[in-house]
Amino acid sequence: MSKVTLRKKPISKGRHSLYLEIYPPIYNPVTGIMQRKQYLKLYVYNRPRNEIEKELNKETLATAEYIRAQRQIDLQSQKYDFVSESKMKSNFLDFFEEQAAKRKNCYNWTMSVRYFKSFFGPKIAFTELNESLCEEYADYLLSGPALGRSKIRIKKNTAVAYFGRFRLTLQAAYKKRYLPNDLGSIIENITPQETHRPFLFMEELERMGNAFCPNPIVKRAGLFSAMTGFRYSDIETLVWKEIHGCEGNYYILYSQEKTENAEYYPVSDETIKLLGKRGAPDSKVFEGLKYDQTVTSLKKWLSNAGIEKHFTFHGFRHTFATLQIAAGTDIYTVSKLLGHKDIKTTQIYAKIVDSLKKEASEKIKINVFNIGESIKSIQ
Repeated sequence: MSKVTLRKKPISKGRHSLYLEIYPPIYNPVTGIMQRKQYLKLYVYNRPRNEIEKELNKETLATAEYIRAQRQIDLQSQKYDFVSESKMKSNFLDFFEEQAAKRKNCYNWTMSVRYFKSFFGPKIAFTELNESLCEEYADYLLSGPALGRSKIRIKKNTAVAYFGRFRLTLQAAYKKRYLPNDLGSIIENITPQETHRPFLFMEELERMGNAFCPNPIVKRAGLFSAMTGFRYSDIETLVWKEIHGCEGNYYILYSQEKTENAEYYPVSDETIKLLGKRGAPDSKVFEGLKYDQTVTSLKKWLSNAGIEKHFTFHGFRHTFATLQIAAGTDIYTVSKLLGHKDIKTTQIYAKIVDSLKKEASEKIKINVFNIGESIKSIQ
């Protein structure tokens, strides 16, 4: 039950300051903290010395009581936002698992929950969450062993992914009023480690297109990813009703599995041809696509194309980004097509292209023993 009580606080010159004591505390959007007291900037005399001071006290107290009653009504009608005590005492892990369940068995979400459980245990109240504990969890991910493998640590970028899901959950908890502070935005994410991003050159991609793949669905899905930059998760869940338009003006309307952002994506006629015969609206475009089959089929497919490099399905997305930038597509356009929230992520591909250009420029070498004589002879 919400309750607002009028209180007095002694100050100088024989006066009292009036304030409201609020239970449970309300959230102050300016300071970002829970507020139990609200000072009214109203004062009364502790011992009025004359009729004027007595009348002033009477009017001031009447004003303060009116404000108190109004605040009580506001709280009961939920006009003022506040975090209930029962919500704050509930189990954060239950909320975390609910958030993970919404992501359709997404591996990174599942593992993020498992690692937090291994760090803290099966139960932790929202009231126990603070910035220090969040930082300790980040350290745990970076230094702790992989689950079930005591001698192996998880990779730094894997820790980045797991901690990122944890931060998203904190932000969701704040929006739903389980937390008084936006911890998810306050704490910093783990800095990702820049990694090598394998991709196919255009000539290699053409060889893949002409090579035999044991699983035709994997081949169509891989080439589709190279043509669009779609992630495996988005390809696996793509349904026919998300593909719109006609020849010369095809586009896809879908929600990204990773970012949950609604996307409008224009595609070429050549890309649409990869999809084959159109199916029922709610049926999957790549029906029967399984990730474990993708791994084995891709290895044989690469071999048939005469390509010897470590390459996973996600490499097709890297291929799309690298070839687009190499072809002169604006980096902001590529970033938008990839669905990146931060252009810094896309700039990694620009660095790859720049390094390739530098490497190409150094391949032409002229052995001139006396450059001065050579220039003189030309003149």
